[in-house]
Amino acid sequence: MGIKITGVGSYIPENIEKNSDFNQHLFLNADGSQISSPNSVIVEKFEAITGIQERRYADRHLVTSDMGAFAAEKALTDANIDPETLDYIIVAHNFGDVKYGTNQGDMVPGLAARIKHTLRIKNPKCVAYDLLFGCPGWLEGVIQAQAFIKAGMAKKCLVIGTEMLSRVIDKHDRDCMIFSDGAGATVIEETEEEGGILAFDTASYTFDEAYYLYFGNSYNQDQSKANSYIKMQGRKVYEFALTHVPQAMKACLDQSGLDIKDVKKIFIHQANEKMDEAIVKRFYRAYRMPEPENITPMSIHKLGNSSVATIPTLYDLVKKNKLENHVVNKGDVVIFASVGAGMHINAMIYKA
Repeated sequence: MGIKITGVGSYIPENIEKNSDFNQHLFLNADGSQISSPNSVIVEKFEAITGIQERRYADRHLVTSDMGAFAAEKALTDANIDPETLDYIIVAHNFGDVKYGTNQGDMVPGLAARIKHTLRIKNPKCVAYDLLFGCPGWLEGVIQAQAFIKAGMAKKCLVIGTEMLSRVIDKHDRDCMIFSDGAGATVIEETEEEGGILAFDTASYTFDEAYYLYFGNSYNQDQSKANSYIKMQGRKVYEFALTHVPQAMKACLDQSGLDIKDVKKIFIHQANEKMDEAIVKRFYRAYRMPEPENITPMSIHKLGNSSVATIPTLYDLVKKNKLENHVVNKGDVVIFASVGAGMHINAMIYKA
């Protein structure tokens, strides 16, 4: 028996925001002073560091729960199950539903309840709740789902990661170019097949690290102080991730009893291309091995960083053969890993 991902789906908005679209922005320093470099240089340096060439923004009439419902419908169809048989709907996000033209999150009722309503599920025993865990939220939801199934509390769970970051970014902050919108969903259930979730590792570092990502004022000091936007201490996040994510990956691989050579793919949170590459290299260095070719699928170049949605969206693209040179076959061992606000990290070993 194995606890497996039996269905996967994603929603990728159609609106493309290219790096060149930021050439007209007024980029400011944290103190409100104008950055001396021309925007063309700012954008060029940004792309060289992050690998991001473009990102996706949702249509103005949509909100975060809408995208989550779209992805959920696809995952349920892929799993070929009756939504009324779901025991849990776990929705990872960080800012709730944010209407276009505002940056205020609406979380009452919770997004999981809204998505269950949109899916028209009548069963009251299908428990719907939200999970706020930074970018690792979707993966933590999967870990919780398998715990419910192992404990006999559930048989089928729907885990969704959905985020609309385009509405909580400060357009005067260079970091605004990192973030995007999207949603990914997975059905988790016990099957008669072997494999599935083999091991996991999760940790929360909050003593010094809690506010590496936070909500703060715009760099444009003329704007209302009542409005807050997503902010981060980029260098500290980078250094934290490089230290702790490889450790989590190694801890759960060692726990699984598998060999490093068994790993076929690594699905890592699409936060920053250079950071992700460095994490994977450090992971293999711990086993005194070079990083294998094509081990890490990447979607960040075209989709940017959609927080909780990046890993399930990426996994869906690979499973549906929509990412060149990447495939996951039955029986393949893959690693999922993420890092984000909190600061939280997690990793999971999975046999398809």
